[in-house]
Amino acid sequence: MMQSKIFGNSMLTAAAAALMGLAGIASASAETKWDMPTPYGDSNFHTQNIISFADEVKEKTGGSVNIQVHSAGSLFKHPEIKNAVRKGLAPIGEVLVSRLSNEDAVFGVDSVPFLAPSYDKAWKLYQASKSAMEEKLAAQGLKLLYSVPWPPQGIYAKKELATGDDMKGLKFRAYNTATERLAQLAGAVPTQVEVPDIPTAFSTGRVEAMITSPSTGADSKAWDFLTHYHDTQAWLPKNMVFVNQSAFDALSDAEKAAVMEAAANAETRGWEASKTETKDKTNVMVENGIKLVVPSEALLSALGVIGETMSAEWKAEAGETGDAILNAYNN
Repeated sequence: MMQSKIFGNSMLTAAAAALMGLAGIASASAETKWDMPTPYGDSNFHTQNIISFADEVKEKTGGSVNIQVHSAGSLFKHPEIKNAVRKGLAPIGEVLVSRLSNEDAVFGVDSVPFLAPSYDKAWKLYQASKSAMEEKLAAQGLKLLYSVPWPPQGIYAKKELATGDDMKGLKFRAYNTATERLAQLAGAVPTQVEVPDIPTAFSTGRVEAMITSPSTGADSKAWDFLTHYHDTQAWLPKNMVFVNQSAFDALSDAEKAAVMEAAANAETRGWEASKTETKDKTNVMVENGIKLVVPSEALLSALGVIGETMSAEWKAEAGETGDAILNAYNN
């Protein structure tokens, strides 16, 4: 009798253990892990914002959605990230939006020089172009979560540029087709130079001016080889965080709502972080002897003409969608 009772208790214990094991499996399977490739290092303000976004998603979902951030191209390199997410090799990722402009001109609107030369105008342009971006991404099975700008682009030189004529003949650093076109329209001489080569290019006279962000200026110690920074805020290129639509659809309604709420918070936080980055890095340059120049009306007028030309060229390439974006932005 005692033996039977012990046997019965053993059976109950085994059954309970089995049930607990099944419960554990169910709990483990309920957790969704998203590996997220990003292009920039952990100290970059974009990456820091993404880490906060991931933490918020985990908190709001009670740990059921866990985003593992793989920074500095450690999972996929920058040129590979978009297609990796599209193919489902990674469910979520971050890219510089204008990297996709070779696929569709819509993705290059935030990098048209002097179209939206301030944070307020960049935000307005983002709102005007956001639905078109979402439509283009949706056609590839992708969903936009949020977008954050880099600091605005300013003109660096070895002298103050008072008018558009002062740019003529300058050897001007170019790093893509847009900056090359800008230099051409300004009457400058475009010269291809990558970021690591900037100090040497200036020191040896290969270039005399460039347009880039305060971040790049401070990081490359521009005070060692030039004297003036013109705060033109020529354009504010954005990064975007996006997700594979199928991966997003696999979430529960509550999880989807949590991800979108965290994304909205990340966008707001990221725009403010970009403004802080701009101020901090500009101060670093001034503290090291760079003269901060508020652009003259004459210079801004000349740059505005260049912007109008490049906007028209972008509009022609973007077609009806581009026309709609510019109309929404201007109105």
